[in-house]
Amino acid sequence: MTKISALLTAGAVALVLAGCSSFGGSPASPGALSAGLSARMDQPNATLDSQQAIGLINAYRATRNMPPLVADAGLNGTAQALANQYAQTNTAPTKPQALVQMKLSAGYATFAETFSGWRNNAADAVGLVAPATKAGVAVAYNPTSSYGIYWVLVLGN
Repeated sequence: MTKISALLTAGAVALVLAGCSSFGGSPASPGALSAGLSARMDQPNATLDSQQAIGLINAYRATRNMPPLVADAGLNGTAQALANQYAQTNTAPTKPQALVQMKLSAGYATFAETFSGWRNNAADAVGLVAPATKAGVAVAYNPTSSYGIYWVLVLGN
């Protein structure tokens, strides 16, 4: 990679990551992110764009010189099952042994907010750059639960 393209890539990543920390509740702030990252998951028929979510994680990994993760349908299924369990029981699920890493979150309405929470927590940030090749991400909504929205990110090889 040339120095110019490396600088352009780093600048683009910085802009994406900066957008994740600009949540202030103003009507204009969600427009700074793509709809897939700022879509509220506590809405009827809400659908997570897992490709965009993993793309944001990959942008973060690039800033840490880690290779990108590939979205994996099997891991998305695992993440969804764990998110559903989490939403129904209000208890954090245990990481299956076959996984390299699992990140959990609850209460955040959008993936961008969830990612910012993980990125800004030292233990979670380390997990985002775990040596893995594949990822799955999911969300489950249970309006009668304590937190309402439950997020799961799983990393594997």
